[in-house]
Amino acid sequence: MFTMGIDIGSSSSKVVILEDGVKIIAGEVIQIGTGSTGPKRVLDEALSKAGLKLQDMAKIIATGYGRSSVEEAHKQISEISCQAKGVFFLVPSVKLIIDIGGQDVKAIKLDSKGGVKQFFMNDKCAAGTGRFLDVMSRVLEVNLDEMAEYDARATEPATVSSTCTVFAESEVISQLSNGVAKENIIAGVHQSVASKACGLAYRCGVEEDIVMCGGVAKDLGVVRAISKELKKPVIVAPNPQITAALGAAIFAFEEVMAAVIFAFEEVRGANK
Repeated sequence: MFTMGIDIGSSSSKVVILEDGVKIIAGEVIQIGTGSTGPKRVLDEALSKAGLKLQDMAKIIATGYGRSSVEEAHKQISEISCQAKGVFFLVPSVKLIIDIGGQDVKAIKLDSKGGVKQFFMNDKCAAGTGRFLDVMSRVLEVNLDEMAEYDARATEPATVSSTCTVFAESEVISQLSNGVAKENIIAGVHQSVASKACGLAYRCGVEEDIVMCGGVAKDLGVVRAISKELKKPVIVAPNPQITAALGAAIFAFEEVMAAVIFAFEEVRGANK
């Protein structure tokens, strides 16, 4: 049996196809999100990779910022629940999830069974998000996938605002004009992102294991900064951009199985 999870974010589109609730047979990411061709493209890519058709899916669940736009989905579930389900599947020891996406930052506290105990999020400002890093990358003329390398060479991290992307951009331009090394500015940018995320984590209550997901988890400079701020190790989820889509696919499988069991019990009761 195949189920599908679709996660449509502000800056990327993700699809996971799951076989029998345990085997990931496709996990695709397109780096453009809601309101674009990204959702259709990533859906087509995942089906092509798996050698399947949409009709082969027993159930499809959508999540993420753009979940209401996914016409193919049978149901929608919040990204908080889906992130918890997907990360717990990959790292069963997780107690705290830090999810930094393109447009928001979330800290999610889990119980021992993977249930959400509480969460805090910042979706009112781009500061500390993937969008913030995109802006800094452009100003610094350093590719996003190179920023961790620059960070590792820093000798004295610069101070960069964590409260406003516009202020931070002005600060960075000023620092460049004053000859501050890009390595030190990038380390400061990473510390700024970490400060915002850790503020939410502290409100949840910091407890190991801590797992990071979302696109920003691919920037090891941010991961190191968060680990340093929390004074605890941080695990990066395998393929951290697809965890919410994975959780949606797992929810889809569980709901199909629950319906099958219910139908079986109904038949068995009718035959007594």
